[in-house]
Amino acid sequence: GGGGCGAGAGAGGCGGPGGALTRRAVTLRVLLKDALLEPGAGVLSIYYLGKKFMGDLQPDGRIVWQETGQVFNSPSAWATHCKKLVNPAKKSGCGWASVKYKGQKLDKYKAAWLRRHQLHIPTAAADESPASEGEEEELLMEEEEEEVLAGVSAEDKSRRPPAKGPGEPAHPEAVPPGKRLENKIRTPVRYCMLGSRDSARNPHTLVEVTSFAAINKFQPFNVAISSNVLFLLDFHSHLTRSEVVGYLGGRWDINSQMLTVLRAFPCRSRLGDADMAATMEDEIYQSLLLRGLSLVGWYHSHPHSPALPSLQDIDSQMDYQLRLQGSSNGFQPCLALLCSPYYSGNPGPESKISPFWVMPPPEQRPSDYGIPMDVEMAYVQDNFLTNDILHEMMLLVEFYKGAPDLVRFQEPWSQEHTYLDKLKISLASRTPKDQGLGHVLEQVYSLLKQGS
Repeated sequence: GGGGCGAGAGAGGCGGPGGALTRRAVTLRVLLKDALLEPGAGVLSIYYLGKKFMGDLQPDGRIVWQETGQVFNSPSAWATHCKKLVNPAKKSGCGWASVKYKGQKLDKYKAAWLRRHQLHIPTAAADESPASEGEEEELLMEEEEEEVLAGVSAEDKSRRPPAKGPGEPAHPEAVPPGKRLENKIRTPVRYCMLGSRDSARNPHTLVEVTSFAAINKFQPFNVAISSNVLFLLDFHSHLTRSEVVGYLGGRWDINSQMLTVLRAFPCRSRLGDADMAATMEDEIYQSLLLRGLSLVGWYHSHPHSPALPSLQDIDSQMDYQLRLQGSSNGFQPCLALLCSPYYSGNPGPESKISPFWVMPPPEQRPSDYGIPMDVEMAYVQDNFLTNDILHEMMLLVEFYKGAPDLVRFQEPWSQEHTYLDKLKISLASRTPKDQGLGHVLEQVYSLLKQGS
C-alpha cells in the first residue's frame, strides 16, 4: 500500500498528523479492554473467494481459527493465512477490512474507538481504507515472529526415541502453567480433508479416526485389554493438567493374531527432561523383561482436548509401528491409547479412552499422512488390583506432589463433584470386582487430597 494510508484514504485520512500512529495502536486487545468487542466462540469470520473461515476471539485479543485450533496474534495474520490457503499468490490479508466481528467489519469498530477518543477520521476513509498505515510491515514482522516461534517449538518437540522402544513423546501441552489457554478446544478435522503433507499445518491438529468397516477392511489383529491397564492409565492422566505418557506391556500371539495388553507402565518424567526419560525407559524395559512381557504399545493423554490423535501423534505412532514390527519376525502390531480426562465434551465424569492404529497411506500417495484407524478391543475385567499397581499409584502421587500443574483434587470439578469425586467415578467402571484393597485405595485418595 505504498507509504501513505493506502488508496482511498485521501489526504489526512488517518486523522491528521500523528493520527496514523494511534490508528495502528488500536489492536483487538484495546477494543476488548474498552468493551467495544467481547471475547467469544465463532464471533469472527472471513469470507474470501467463496470460502468461509470462522474464528474464536480470546480474552487476550488472540484469534483461534476453529478449523485447526491455530492461534493468530492479529486479524492481519489470520486473514493472510486463510487467504493464502485459497489463493497462494495472495501476499497480505488486510485484516481489519476483511475480518468481520458478528457480521460487521472490524474497521467499523476501530473507527468507533477512534471517534470515541476524538481522533476523527472522515467516515469514508475509515470504511474503505484497504489497509491501516503500517499494516504491511506489521504483517511481515508477524510472519517472521511466527516462523521463529514455530522453529523453536519444532525443535523442543521433536521426538527422538532411543533404539530400544518408543521414546518419550514430547507434547504440546507441556507448556509452563499460565502460558497455555487451558480451555482452547481443538476442533478435529476429517482425514479426507487433509490431503498431502503440508508443513504449514499445525502438528497439533486433531484428526477424526476411521473405522475399518468404513473402508471395507478387516482389523488386521485382535486386541484384548485388562481393566487394570485402563485403571492405571486413567489414574495417571487425571493427576496433572499437562500431557502424560506411558507404555503398554503384553503379549502377541502370532497364531491367533491376538494382542493382549496386560500392564501399563507410566513414565514418571517431565516432558522435555531427556535424561530422566531415558532412565525411566530403562526401568520400564527391565520391568517388562522381568515379567516376561513384550512392549506392545504406548499411551498418552490430551487433558483438555478430545481423545483423538494429532498429526504429530499419527507420525509417532507410524514410527513406533515400524520399529516394533522390525524387532519381531513377521508382523507385530503396536497399539496407541489416548486418554482424555478433562475434555468438556465428554458425556460425564468418566474419561474417554480411545485406541487407535495407523494405516500407511496408499502407495500411490506416499506424501499423505497415515490414516488413523479406530480399533475394536475386547475388555477383560481383572479380578483384583495387584500390589504392583498400587505401588505405581503411590510412586505417581509422590512424583507429581507439589508440581505447579498438579490437579487440585479438593476443588470443585462441576456443581456436584470435586476433582477427586470425578476421578473416583471415572475409575469405578475399571475397578476390579473384588475390593480387597479398597482401604489402600482410600489411602492413595487421601494422599492426593493432602498433596494438592
